[in-house]
This record gives sequence, structure tokens and C-alpha cells, in this order.
Amino acid sequence: MKKNHKYYYFYLNKSHMNDRQKSLLKVIPVKALEGIYRRTLLYNDDLMMCHFFLEKGSEIPIHSHPQHQLGFMLKGKLKFITDEGEFIVNEGDCYLFNSNERHGAKILEDSEVLDVFSPSREDYK
Repeated sequence: MKKNHKYYYFYLNKSHMNDRQKSLLKVIPVKALEGIYRRTLLYNDDLMMCHFFLEKGSEIPIHSHPQHQLGFMLKGKLKFITDEGEFIVNEGDCYLFNSNERHGAKILEDSEVLDVFSPSREDYK
């Protein structure tokens, strides 16, 4: 996220949204790693939805977690690295990492992703 973006909102057609839904768009991103910012949008015990902003050139180290993770590329381009190889995701692509599957990423373009975790991640609440 560029330093001049104090608040970075996810731009949607808001005309059909209620006040509660609109308030979720004002969640201020948290710096997760250098060049990686997260907004935790919604969660209960079973599911969590997060919106990530990823700056070109940043990296997510290889890691794993007990939660299943599925994601949708809103914009940009990433290269995911897993124990089974590498793959590229572009705008409009989806991906899935099973529980405890090791994965990491190199951010090839400024990107935004929407990730869902099941069950919820305590460290993202």
C-alpha cells in the first residue's frame, strides 16, 4: 500500500448495501508483512473472509496453517510456491490450499485478493 493511501477502501457499487455492509468497507488495513496488508472483513468460528493488498515485489514466506484457504484474485498477478511446484494466478483466478499445505507467494504485480479461511484464524481476529 502506498504511503499516501492512509485509508484504502475496496471500491464496490454500494447502492444496494445496508449501513452495516458499508461500515465493513471502512476497516483499516493491518500491515501483515512488508508490502502485505490485510483487512479482516467478517468471521465466525467456522469461516473468515479477508481482503489483502499486496505490493509488487513483496513476498509471503512458505508457511502452513491448520485452516483451509481459498482465494479469488481481484486484480494483479501472483506466483504461488508449494511443495508440489509453482503456479501463477491472475485477475479472476481462484486457488485453494488444504489444511497444513505449505505455500508462499511472490507478488508479481500490485494485487488484491479475497481469501476465505475455515475455520477462522485466531491470529487474524
